[in-house]
Amino acid sequence: MSNTLRIAGRLLELAPMRYTPAGVPVMTFVLEHASRQVEGGHERDVACELQAMALGDVAQQMSAAGPGWEIEATGFVAAKSKRSKMPVLHVTQIKFLKGINNGFQTEEKE
Repeated sequence: MSNTLRIAGRLLELAPMRYTPAGVPVMTFVLEHASRQVEGGHERDVACELQAMALGDVAQQMSAAGPGWEIEATGFVAAKSKRSKMPVLHVTQIKFLKGINNGFQTEEKE
Protein backbone atom coordinates (compact mmCIF):
# COMPACT_ATOMS: atom_id res chain seq x y z
CA MET A 1 0.00 0.00 0.00
CA SER A 2 1.12 3.51 -0.70
CA ASN A 3 1.05 6.32 1.84
CA THR A 4 2.43 9.46 0.22
CA LEU A 5 0.98 12.95 0.54
CA ARG A 6 2.18 16.10 -1.25
CA ILE A 7 0.45 19.32 -0.27
CA ALA A 8 1.18 23.02 -0.65
CA GLY A 9 0.17 25.58 1.90
CA ARG A 10 1.07 28.38 4.27
CA LEU A 11 2.74 27.85 7.63
CA LEU A 12 0.39 28.95 10.40
CA GLU A 13 2.36 27.88 13.47
CA LEU A 14 5.85 26.54 14.09
CA ALA A 15 6.82 25.15 17.47
CA PRO A 16 10.38 25.71 18.70
CA MET A 17 12.92 23.08 17.65
CA ARG A 18 13.17 20.22 20.12
CA TYR A 19 15.31 17.11 20.21
CA THR A 20 14.59 13.44 20.79
CA PRO A 21 16.49 11.65 23.58
CA ALA A 22 18.87 10.44 20.82
CA GLY A 23 19.56 14.06 19.81
CA VAL A 24 17.53 14.08 16.57
CA PRO A 25 15.99 17.51 15.81
CA VAL A 26 12.17 17.66 15.61
CA MET A 27 9.97 20.49 14.33
CA THR A 28 6.18 20.44 14.60
CA PHE A 29 4.02 22.87 12.68
CA VAL A 30 0.56 23.56 11.28
CA LEU A 31 0.10 23.88 7.53
CA GLU A 32 -2.93 25.72 6.12
CA HIS A 33 -4.05 24.62 2.66
CA ALA A 34 -6.61 26.35 0.39
CA SER A 35 -7.28 25.55 -3.27
CA ARG A 36 -9.92 25.01 -5.90
CA GLN A 37 -10.50 21.35 -6.82
CA VAL A 38 -12.74 19.42 -9.21
CA GLU A 39 -14.91 16.78 -7.59
CA GLY A 40 -17.70 14.93 -9.36
CA GLY A 41 -17.26 17.20 -12.36
CA HIS A 42 -17.80 20.38 -10.33
CA GLU A 43 -15.29 22.90 -9.02
CA ARG A 44 -15.25 23.63 -5.31
CA ASP A 45 -13.12 25.54 -2.84
CA VAL A 46 -11.35 23.37 -0.29
CA ALA A 47 -9.45 24.38 2.82
CA CYS A 48 -7.95 22.59 5.80
CA GLU A 49 -5.33 22.84 8.51
CA LEU A 50 -2.94 19.92 8.87
CA GLN A 51 -0.69 19.03 11.78
CA ALA A 52 2.80 18.16 10.53
CA MET A 53 6.24 17.27 11.82
CA ALA A 54 9.75 16.93 10.44
CA LEU A 55 12.81 15.16 11.82
CA GLY A 56 16.55 15.37 11.18
CA ASP A 57 17.73 17.36 8.15
CA VAL A 58 14.19 18.32 7.15
CA ALA A 59 13.60 19.74 10.65
CA GLN A 60 16.81 21.78 10.27
CA GLN A 61 15.49 23.14 6.96
CA MET A 62 12.14 23.99 8.58
CA SER A 63 13.91 25.97 11.30
CA ALA A 64 14.73 28.56 8.59
CA ALA A 65 11.03 29.17 7.92
CA GLY A 66 8.50 31.32 9.70
CA PRO A 67 4.74 31.81 9.93
CA GLY A 68 3.26 32.88 6.62
CA TRP A 69 5.86 31.11 4.50
CA GLU A 70 4.47 29.08 1.62
CA ILE A 71 5.81 25.55 1.29
CA GLU A 72 5.22 22.28 -0.51
CA ALA A 73 5.53 19.34 1.84
CA THR A 74 5.87 15.70 0.84
CA GLY A 75 5.69 12.85 3.31
CA PHE A 76 3.45 10.21 4.82
CA VAL A 77 0.47 10.28 7.17
CA ALA A 78 0.51 8.46 10.51
CA ALA A 79 -1.46 8.53 13.74
CA LYS A 80 -0.37 11.22 16.19
CA SER A 81 0.29 8.60 18.89
CA LYS A 82 -0.82 5.20 20.11
CA ARG A 83 -3.61 6.93 22.01
CA SER A 84 -4.68 9.41 19.29
CA LYS A 85 -5.55 8.29 15.78
CA MET A 86 -5.63 11.90 14.52
CA PRO A 87 -3.49 12.12 11.37
CA VAL A 88 -0.15 13.94 11.31
CA LEU A 89 1.88 14.54 8.16
CA HIS A 90 5.46 13.32 8.65
CA VAL A 91 7.38 15.52 6.20
CA THR A 92 10.27 13.85 4.37
CA GLN A 93 10.84 16.57 1.75
CA ILE A 94 10.26 20.30 1.88
CA LYS A 95 10.22 22.88 -0.88
CA PHE A 96 10.03 26.56 0.02
CA LEU A 97 7.76 28.36 -2.43
CA LYS A 98 8.31 31.96 -1.24
CA GLY A 99 10.77 33.88 0.89
CA ILE A 100 14.43 34.26 1.75
CA ASN A 101 15.78 33.40 5.19
CA ASN A 102 19.01 32.20 6.78
CA GLY A 103 20.85 31.95 3.48
CA PHE A 104 18.17 29.84 1.76
CA GLN A 105 17.18 31.35 -1.58
CA THR A 106 13.69 30.06 -2.16
CA GLU A 107 11.67 29.67 -5.27
CA GLU A 108 8.94 32.07 -6.31
CA LYS A 109 5.48 30.55 -6.49
CA GLU A 110 4.16 30.05 -10.02
